[in-house]
Amino acid sequence: MTPSVRPVADGVRRMLYAKVPVRGVDLFHSLDVDLPVLCSGVTVSTFHDLAVFDTPWAFSRHRAAGERALLRDAMRRADVLVAVSNFTAERLLALCGREAVVTPLAPAVWAKPPAPEEMRDIRRAYRLPERFVLQVGTVEPRKDVALVADACRLLDIPLVLAGAGSTGPHAPAGSIGLGYVPTAHLPSLYAAATAVAYASRYEGFGLPPLEAMACGGAVVTSAVGALPDVVDDGALLVTEHTVTSWTAALRVVVHDRDTAEALRTRGREVAATSTWTRTAELTREAYRTAGLRI
Repeated sequence: MTPSVRPVADGVRRMLYAKVPVRGVDLFHSLDVDLPVLCSGVTVSTFHDLAVFDTPWAFSRHRAAGERALLRDAMRRADVLVAVSNFTAERLLALCGREAVVTPLAPAVWAKPPAPEEMRDIRRAYRLPERFVLQVGTVEPRKDVALVADACRLLDIPLVLAGAGSTGPHAPAGSIGLGYVPTAHLPSLYAAATAVAYASRYEGFGLPPLEAMACGGAVVTSAVGALPDVVDDGALLVTEHTVTSWTAALRVVVHDRDTAEALRTRGREVAATSTWTRTAELTREAYRTAGLRI
């Protein structure tokens, strides 16, 4: 089978590329939902989450409406639906009545524990405090960085943010914003942090916590969406989305070195069970459910 790859794009251009008719192919697999208006072969759509249905308040009105239309179209027309987690598969079943093949994601190849000298260099380069809580990701309501900031203030430990908006006006007061950081720096940041926090309100999978675990981070994360299945017992789950609960959970990791080290060890073990080879095998099974002999 010879692959045909579409150009990398985003926004309106991505949608337009995706809708171009495709002929002369046996299989069209959209890794992010969108399907062409016409296709001569079997169509497969991968769904990462249903956030525009489940948390519409986290998006602009126009974006939510547009993405809901794209998702509904794929739910209706794709020959095979693929979900990245059991949670997302359950949400698909509830919304459109169709079963999805679950193909979990896996940490990227760069997600591995750093060498001590790499951690030392990153600490120096970013002028990191000796002890800190780290959250990586876009500063947006769904990630609730403000909740982590409140907990850190109560614990008197610095909060370091990396990602879009981490140096902008919506970043919590008193946090240390690093802005965008190169992917190569993430393993050392995760491993250097006293705790890695993800106070998300919704996740269709939760790849960043899994990658943080693979790098040796002591992860504390919300018990929402797919996260309990993804992190298993390799992270500390916070079941209530309150400052009190988050402060209590972070306190355990920040002040109990034995607990933190146990989390780092178990996190690496859990992350190691997720591989892209397994994802590929499950994806092949999804193709076979459509009658393709691959």
